[in-house]
Amino acid sequence: MKPQAMPPVPPRHRWYQILYVQVLIAVAMGIAIGYFHPKFGQSLRPLGDGFIKLVKMIIAPIIFCTVVHGIASMGDGKKLGRLGVKTLVYFEVVSTFALIIGLVVVNVLKPGVHKEPFSFDPATVQSFVEKGHTQTTTDFLLNIIPKSFFDAFATGDILQVLLVSILTAFAISFMGESGKPILSSLARGEKVFFGIMHIVVKVAPLAALGAMSYTVGSQGVGALGPLLWLMAGFYLTAAIFVVVVLGAIARLAGFSIFRFINYIKEEIFLVLGTSSSETALPGILEKLRRLGCAESTVGFVVPTGYSFNLDGTNIYMTMSAVFLAQATDTPLTLGQQITLLLVAMVSSKGATGVTGAGFVALAATLAAVPSIPVESLALLLGIDRFMSECRAITNLIGNGVATVVISRSENEVTSAALNEALQKPVSMVDLTPGTA
Repeated sequence: MKPQAMPPVPPRHRWYQILYVQVLIAVAMGIAIGYFHPKFGQSLRPLGDGFIKLVKMIIAPIIFCTVVHGIASMGDGKKLGRLGVKTLVYFEVVSTFALIIGLVVVNVLKPGVHKEPFSFDPATVQSFVEKGHTQTTTDFLLNIIPKSFFDAFATGDILQVLLVSILTAFAISFMGESGKPILSSLARGEKVFFGIMHIVVKVAPLAALGAMSYTVGSQGVGALGPLLWLMAGFYLTAAIFVVVVLGAIARLAGFSIFRFINYIKEEIFLVLGTSSSETALPGILEKLRRLGCAESTVGFVVPTGYSFNLDGTNIYMTMSAVFLAQATDTPLTLGQQITLLLVAMVSSKGATGVTGAGFVALAATLAAVPSIPVESLALLLGIDRFMSECRAITNLIGNGVATVVISRSENEVTSAALNEALQKPVSMVDLTPGTA
């Protein structure tokens, strides 16, 4: 009997060749450069911006190929409907938990209560305030529809790309046998785009160095002052949410949240260095498929989650809204806080795809309680970059857990197989493009 061929073993790397170690070193160097040489640190901003633009360049085609190939090859409309209902219900339930936890912690810690009144410049946030008032639910729904098929790719709006992808997938599935050559071509195209991603991700440490140097050089660690208490509270709340809420959900699904975090640690450090969860999107898509999650589930849940399952953003919004009320000495009744929570459930999704989405969504939420001066958003400008890292990491972990949970509910992967895969994390640079 011919022995079965063993899968290729990824080559071992020295510690300094591991991507997430390189990113961590780059982040530390960036902080040092920004602190000791702020002007030079600010000049390094193009390194981070350029990397993010490179990643955004390939996100739309990767999502398109992944979603179309996954849904069209599924051949089961009932499964897709079931998948969609499960995903949206899960998103709303978990997002509500995130909002409530943020609301409870900010009321306990009271980071905005201060002996001296905070000062702020209303003019610095005027553009965000205007967008927050103009962005409505109707605008959000209409914005999902691109001006043309190719405009979705030109703008890079994830929801627009998702809509175009789903329509294309159904069109191909209706073609039957004649649509199979198209699916085969899409599978090859996906390998090309993942190949580009593997080339781009190698310069991630350089991007982390530039982004962190600019952040510290322009904002200054010492300028954070009393806002550090809000930052500490936000990071603590996000950690509680990940460990307690997502940890409990993961345990019910048959896996450990800590093993999962270790499995995607490269993507987490990538987000830490760039403050953008989009930079980790290609990697998280590929790693989730390697865990055994079906391509259709990964392709649908992850891109949708980037707009509808923003756990970190939800925590940030409730905590920031109440913080601003405390900082401006604006008393809030329980009813007003519940109103903020309900509005945040909608506005956190309504600002998707808008520049400065976190501030826009927060401005729209504050409009629900007119007694809080919307212009007080200027207080958060100095620490927003530091908080965005935690927001993005929490969003990333939340969407990853959601995908595995939905996949487990569809019986796509067993608990034993999942845990075995989680114990063997693979570096992004060692993954074969487009393989599961």
